[in-house]
Amino acid sequence: MVQGAGSNVGKSMLVAGLCRAARRRGIDVAPFKPQNMSNNAAVTPDGGEIGRAQALQALAAGLEPHTDMNPVLLKPETDIGAQVIVQGRRLTTLAARDYGSLKSQLLPPVLESFARLKAAHDLVLVEGAGSPAEVNLRAKDIANMGFACAADVPVVLAGDIERGGVIAQIVGTQAVMDAADNAQIVGFLINKFRGDVSLFDDGYRLIEYSTGWSGFGVLPFFPDAAKLPAEDALDLPRRSKGRGLRIACLALSRIANFDDLDPLAQEPGVDLTLIAPGEVIPGDIDLVILPGTKSTRGDLAFLRAQGWDVDLAAHVRRGGHVLGICGGYQMLGETVRDPEGIEGAAGETPGLGLLDIDTVMKPDKRTTRVSATHAATGAKISGYEIHIGQTDGPDRARPFASVDGQPEGASSADGRITGSYLHGLFSDDSFRAAFLEGFGVRPAGVSYAATVEATLDELADFMEAHLDVAGLLAAAR
Repeated sequence: MVQGAGSNVGKSMLVAGLCRAARRRGIDVAPFKPQNMSNNAAVTPDGGEIGRAQALQALAAGLEPHTDMNPVLLKPETDIGAQVIVQGRRLTTLAARDYGSLKSQLLPPVLESFARLKAAHDLVLVEGAGSPAEVNLRAKDIANMGFACAADVPVVLAGDIERGGVIAQIVGTQAVMDAADNAQIVGFLINKFRGDVSLFDDGYRLIEYSTGWSGFGVLPFFPDAAKLPAEDALDLPRRSKGRGLRIACLALSRIANFDDLDPLAQEPGVDLTLIAPGEVIPGDIDLVILPGTKSTRGDLAFLRAQGWDVDLAAHVRRGGHVLGICGGYQMLGETVRDPEGIEGAAGETPGLGLLDIDTVMKPDKRTTRVSATHAATGAKISGYEIHIGQTDGPDRARPFASVDGQPEGASSADGRITGSYLHGLFSDDSFRAAFLEGFGVRPAGVSYAATVEATLDELADFMEAHLDVAGLLAAAR
């Protein structure tokens, strides 16, 4: 199990790289994360939800994603509450203060999922969440040492030297944990080093001496990390290096499934900018994307607080295009109603009024993989849906796409404003090419899936060159 001396130390990438390294050694390997907190979810073949990072790790292992790989997924809807997904299905929505009382009920399904993976594979590589140094949360923990001790899984602690203070991160983690938890740790590694690694030799030895743990190496910063789907919205690049079509995406407070943007960011003919809170939408943008969100009405209020509604109106007056995806699609309409209070307080919020549609939130959640046909170009789309809410209105007569012969999404009369519930659409090379050609952009002709696969191989090579991968795999029981 790879645990972190803090959040965002690179655990997801480390497990993905180890999955690929193990697979290339002929080991039947599977990833696992007991509890994840992310609004970036993937849909499994059976229509369940897991964290996007576990879907990437499954790809690295040569497997289809499965709900057992991430049995508990928390999807934040507000600053104090989240939707709780258990073994792929929505269980409830809880305030953070109430989640602790539920944890004892979640350990059995976590251990059940882990046991199934253990029975089906030679090796299971586990990713922790946050840090085991959060000992105030240890009593009911299912994400780090609580799981590791219950399942008797050896732990490797990863520290992030890019943050600074990595010696204190690791030595301090040992200092605050009790003896039983420390006994689960078999060693440590350092991640994200920049520069001459030998300059850290003394620090590395000091950690070994102070903790008594074995070191598995120092991993330099992996330069192609941005080519892999990001787990956290904070990891999204603020701007791609392409030139040509100018696309802006709004960084909503509850942005969800933001990996929709990754394939666009890798197109040299696209200049993709993430508009941060407090920034204005530039006047020379060609296309504005309203991404998915875990709280449509909440992020409508957030959008208006940034003044982006005014910027969008000006963008449309100048002849600009707008694409709304999932929650962003719902925002484009006249109203968003939530009579049952599914996403928060019950009520109704005016939409942006850019499409003649209305959305009503419903308790049933749609999670499914989808094959569709783009209405404007005839291009095929392989994507997925993951949303609550039903949308209807006159502009649905001009659909974005068709699914099984039925209209999907909506468009304005002039075709400049479009919305769709389809996620992952730009990962489809044929659709992305057709979409960009509609804006006069010649696509690079690179397969996004092939790029991700090649990057996973490069990551495994990189880790083999700098870490004791054989020692890490041998630490498994």
